[in-house]
Amino acid sequence: MISTNIIKTYRDVVAICDSELLGKRFEEGELQLEIKESFFNGEKLSEIEVFEIMKKMSREDATFNIIGERSVNMALKAQIISKEGIKKIHGIPFALVLM
Repeated sequence: MISTNIIKTYRDVVAICDSELLGKRFEEGELQLEIKESFFNGEKLSEIEVFEIMKKMSREDATFNIIGERSVNMALKAQIISKEGIKKIHGIPFALVLM
């Protein structure tokens, strides 16, 4: 499952991560990736549901924080990121998108 949390502000923030990564922290040199439950913990959805949310929210004035293999792959399929936009820390892929 993929955790999806839509935070309503002046610009919606869509926080998406592979559920098993919630609460974990990864470090590589001086870089760190912390998947805080207070930010990323949301509805546990299937890949198809996440794909639909990504497509819908990409037409809005939204930003995306995407972490994990499945989540990043869904973002690639939804065409909201490119392979060049994917970074990794300790082998964990992530992408940040401002639409």
